[in-house]
Amino acid sequence: MRISKPYLRSTSIQCYLCLLLNSHFLTEAGIHVFIFSCISAGLPKTEANWQDVISDLTKFETLMQSIHIDATLYTESDAHPSCKVTAMRCFLLELHVIWEESNNPEIKETVENLSTLANSNLSSNGNITESGCKECEELEEKNVKEFLRSFIHIVQMFINTA
Repeated sequence: MRISKPYLRSTSIQCYLCLLLNSHFLTEAGIHVFIFSCISAGLPKTEANWQDVISDLTKFETLMQSIHIDATLYTESDAHPSCKVTAMRCFLLELHVIWEESNNPEIKETVENLSTLANSNLSSNGNITESGCKECEELEEKNVKEFLRSFIHIVQMFINTA
């Protein structure tokens, strides 16, 4: 995941300073608003993209080779491009199964990061409703290796349409 350098927006600081100096805002609450605004303006911004998801999936694949998880997961093998958001949501739900079954902290951390990145990217698509797509429970159950291969394929569908 790539984190850009924090920076302060001078115009927003000026606006908050103007409000603070306004006589009815010069209270303890106004000062707190100003301080919290300055702090939040300086927090790092997270810029996630699908390439970051691919990187984490590759790392996850490497981790999974060293640990055996005997699970079958609902896997969309040949999703139609018009069903890619639905397929991605199914993959994210199944990632949670891996998170539950694993005792390895590195795998848990990678799954959490993958979920966060993918959900962040999905949220940029808004609340897209796709019709005619399979429900997660209707998908074929496959082993973790096949699941990851299909997951990467779905992410590449998002990259190719971006």
